[in-house]
Amino acid sequence: MLKEFKNFIMTGNVIDLAVAVILAGAVSLVVNGFVNDIMMPIVGYFAGGMDFSEMQIVLSEAIVAADGTVTKPESAIRYGAWINSIVNLVIVGFVLFMIVKAYNKTKTPPAPKKEAPKGPTQEELLMQIRDLLKK
Repeated sequence: MLKEFKNFIMTGNVIDLAVAVILAGAVSLVVNGFVNDIMMPIVGYFAGGMDFSEMQIVLSEAIVAADGTVTKPESAIRYGAWINSIVNLVIVGFVLFMIVKAYNKTKTPPAPKKEAPKGPTQEELLMQIRDLLKK
């Protein structure tokens, strides 16, 4: 059983999947940084100076004690963070689309199939047989 597991782990598909997961984590950090630090400030600037990550609907305010500690945290619907996630999704989708498109261009198209020489059709053969039988 251990040998079977070793053979399974060492196949190319499992190693490729592991590399893909690690790269996806790194790309996720880059995309999040790009969206949060570059794209959203630009979008916020054109939207009148809004910071989307701070947009929220407060359901209940935080309760703070006299010494400054939070006894009950704020409860809020953070729709600004959700907008950032949507922008992340669109950017990742576009990048993946471009990667797949470039990959598909590198593939060699399948060789065209050679057509068999066209012979007479079934009807033509039957007509020839008929004509031979008439003679």
